[in-house]
Amino acid sequence: MQEAIRVKPTQDGTYTVYRGTMALVAGLTRLQAERYEASIAARQQAARNGRLAQFG
Repeated sequence: MQEAIRVKPTQDGTYTVYRGTMALVAGLTRLQAERYEASIAARQQAARNGRLAQFG
C-alpha cells in the first residue's frame, strides 16, 4: 500500500508536501504544492500500470 501524499499549510503561509510522515518539499505556494502532489500521484499511477518510462 502506498503512503498518502498530503499538502499541509504552514504557519508562515506556505505549503509543505508530505509522503506519509516525511516532508518532501516545503515553502511552496498552494498552487505549486498541489501541482507537485498531482505529479507524484501521476508517477505512482504510471508505475502501477508499468508506464513509468513516459516520465523522463
